[in-house]
Amino acid sequence: MTLGMFKVKVLTTFSAAHHLRGYRGDCERLHGHNYRVEVAVASREPGPTGLVMDFRELKDVLESVVERLDHRLLNELDYFKEKNPSAENIARYIFEAVGKALGSEVSLAEVTVWENDTCCVTCTPGPQDRSP
Repeated sequence: MTLGMFKVKVLTTFSAAHHLRGYRGDCERLHGHNYRVEVAVASREPGPTGLVMDFRELKDVLESVVERLDHRLLNELDYFKEKNPSAENIARYIFEAVGKALGSEVSLAEVTVWENDTCCVTCTPGPQDRSP
């Protein structure tokens, strides 16, 4: 069996309200979610310390991004003035912000945003963004 990649994941939660513009249904009205966010970084090999990335460091990066969303009306944030604050666009926002904060030390593998216990969206890098 050939070893593939190591993935390191951390989870956090935040609460926020939103409404989906142009959506015909309940979600067009103002409502809130207790979101769960899962972020994974990947590497073929751990670094010199035997770690791909310290859990605590990754969690700190994620928390610094999520605190901008926590207990907010997402529609009022600049990023969501034009984009609907759907789970897809929230995942994209977190993916972009975490990716910027990580730099090139590790490869951001995925961001998953859960709106509830049974519904989630996962955002991954495009093929040109994946490192071998």
